[in-house]
Amino acid sequence: MRTSYDASEVAKSIEQLSSRVASAFKPGQPLNIIGIRTRGEVLAQRLINALRDRGFTQIGHGVLDITLYRDDLSEIGPRPLVRPTRIDVTLDSIPLLLVDDVLFTGRSVRAAMDALSDFGRPSAIRLLVLVDRGGRELPIQPDFVGLSIPSVPRDHRVKVRFAETDGRDEIMVEPK
Repeated sequence: MRTSYDASEVAKSIEQLSSRVASAFKPGQPLNIIGIRTRGEVLAQRLINALRDRGFTQIGHGVLDITLYRDDLSEIGPRPLVRPTRIDVTLDSIPLLLVDDVLFTGRSVRAAMDALSDFGRPSAIRLLVLVDRGGRELPIQPDFVGLSIPSVPRDHRVKVRFAETDGRDEIMVEPK
């Protein structure tokens, strides 16, 4: 099993993702892109920039904090860090691209969909992840995947780092 991906491989994956998204949606139609905090937010912004370069002009953008929607909130500790959700666009009847860095059990995505229902009803929700590591506990599958790493042991994590939050771009598979 491969355990590291460098900045050029991260950039290539994001470029391929933006190409697939551009093929799935029409540039002249509205599209909302919502990133799940923290690294989904960074990935969403990079996708937005790439899609604008491809002629997409009607992109709504938001950031979603799912902390209070998680089903494992009691395991996080007595004082979980809750950061602001920022969705200043209309979600109703507009396709939405939900963006996260890593998909594992599916529980974060479920929490995100629960949170999104408080803000409106998109015409469709599509899921984009940079890394799908397998191991689903819920029936959730991504529509767009940058890297698929299905052989990651359960006692390991996939750590995505972005220059904006971590000082460098890389993906590492490492023991917890």
